[in-house]
Amino acid sequence: MSADPLHRAGAPPRTPTNPPPSGSGTSAIEVRRSTRRRRTVSAYREGDRTVVLIPARMSEAEERRWVSVMLDKLAAQESKRVLGDAELAERAERLSGQYFEGRARPASVRWVTNQNTRWGSCTPSEKSIRLSHRLQGMPEYVVDYVLLHELAHLLVPGHGPRFWRLLEAYPRTERARGYLEGVVAADRLPHVPGARSE
Repeated sequence: MSADPLHRAGAPPRTPTNPPPSGSGTSAIEVRRSTRRRRTVSAYREGDRTVVLIPARMSEAEERRWVSVMLDKLAAQESKRVLGDAELAERAERLSGQYFEGRARPASVRWVTNQNTRWGSCTPSEKSIRLSHRLQGMPEYVVDYVLLHELAHLLVPGHGPRFWRLLEAYPRTERARGYLEGVVAADRLPHVPGARSE
């Protein structure tokens, strides 16, 4: 018996699939079949992967159709949640007030598409903050953490003890860092052997 709780005895195997159609924002889809699930289908993002939960009795054709439906639903939900630059700046101002007594005052806060190795960056001399577009669609507490991290750089330029003490005020710092570390680690994982092509 495998130590993986998702592969307990009696549990149907998971079905990893290849990358979804373009525009869905993820790199892989994993279909999990459940004998306890009778009619409902659900889906959620797990890092860079989309997990779709379906009844075990579903045919391959039904699975393909439901995966497509659920990807469209998730994309529609996420497109509604993505903050624009103005909302991002408002959020930064609110977070600065809540955690830094309003002392961190950026001149600009915006999304950028040219940061693929960093989640965010700050230029203290210009008081500008840039967040990677890769954060869009991630949980709010993760985006808030990255914003707070960059806001803290307006107050303390390096990553010394004073900098980390500032971030201790945010109760989800460790959780957000763990989430981002998980995303980075998942990007480094090899593709699952034997993954089905469609």
